This record gives sequence, C-alpha cells and structure tokens, in this order.
Amino acid sequence: MAKDRLIVGISGASGAVYGIRALETLRAAGIETHLVLTKTAAMTIAYETDLTLAQVKKLADVVHANEDLGAAVSSGSFKTLGMIVAPCSMRSVAEIAYGNTTTLLTRAADVQLKERRRVVLLAREAPLHLGHLRALTQAAEIGAVIVPPVPAFYSRPKTIDDIVNHTVGRALDLFGIETKLVKRWGEDSGPKARKKR
Repeated sequence: MAKDRLIVGISGASGAVYGIRALETLRAAGIETHLVLTKTAAMTIAYETDLTLAQVKKLADVVHANEDLGAAVSSGSFKTLGMIVAPCSMRSVAEIAYGNTTTLLTRAADVQLKERRRVVLLAREAPLHLGHLRALTQAAEIGAVIVPPVPAFYSRPKTIDDIVNHTVGRALDLFGIETKLVKRWGEDSGPKARKKR
C-alpha cells in the first residue's frame, strides 16, 4: 500500500500560489510532500508572493533539486499517491506529454504516468495556440488530468484566497484528499444550500 505522500511540482508559469497553497494544505492533511521546483518557479515566487524560496521549501517534507535525475521521485519503485504540478507551464506540459523529460519535474511526472498513478496538471496559459492544445491533448491521452485553474463563481468567492482555495481543493479531490477548501454545490453553496439559510 502506498504511503500517503504526494509529489508537488511548481513550474515557472504564473500562479505559484497554487503550488504553495497545495503544500500548506497537504501538510495540514498529514500528507508527506516531495517538492520539485524549476529555476523559473523560483523567479515567479519572488515576483508574485512575499515568501522567500526558503520559506516555500520549508512547507515540504522533502525538497529535490530539479537537476537531480537520480532522486527518489524519479523511480517508479518509490510509492506515492501521484503528482500535482501547480502551476504547470506549457513547456512542462509538452515535456510530460511527449516523454522529453529533461528535468526531475518532468521525469517524476512521466514516472507517475507509467506507473498508472494520478498526475494533475494545473496548466496555466492563455490564449492557447494549436501547439498548446495538441500537447494538452497528448498529455490527457497518456493519462494526465488537465485542470486549468479556472475560478468557480457558484461558490461566490470574495477574495483571491477564496478562488485559490477552491481550485486547489478541487485538484486535491482528484487524489481523494479531503480538505476544507471547497464549497460544494448543493452542500455548501448552490440552490439547496441557499434554501437552508
């Protein structure tokens, strides 16, 4: 039986907060996290957040260098629940989709897919050209779950945190990880919930 551990990849696309919130949430849920960051992710964290790279790394149980292709997460014998890449740049999508794994982040995702484990990609780009769409289709065809971080407004978000929380919560739902982040249609929001109030 797989230990409750998840690989978290953060690539250089805008939206580093999604990966950071995933790490925070997984820690609170008691899930062991193995973090892989790209060089451009470190830049994006500095641009988009008030956290240092060291602070982000402290949120993970284990941090693997993106250049370390011999890390534990590069082997299928290292059991996990799968991997989430949040956010996932189109470069990372393409490498994962076509098996051109030049970094640990994309190698780890490729390994999870070959082991038939869940891989969730929060693909972040807009607008999408045909090459992006083809890479996303290829990634889906080999088993990745594509989850563009698109806000859900039925939950009536009031802050950016509300939007981020809902997206991360729904992504973690795909691994069967229960969090308190999601307002669920018909339970916490929507017609039935409004009637209760």
